[in-house]
Amino acid sequence: MAKSEKNFIKVVNTDSPAGFIFFLTYIGAAVHFVGKVDGFWNILLALLKAAVWPAFLINKIFELLRI
Repeated sequence: MAKSEKNFIKVVNTDSPAGFIFFLTYIGAAVHFVGKVDGFWNILLALLKAAVWPAFLINKIFELLRI
């Protein structure tokens, strides 16, 4: 029995290197913010800051550009 093309699965890789760069950026920011604090709740807050710092950066750039 011959195989038809309907039986094959096409695999498409949509990953990009940008995800890895974002991950490294998060790790670097987490190390930076966690290194400045002590205590459990402050470390959790530092990890949250590491996740959202790009939003603050864009906001500051928009303020400087008066957008």
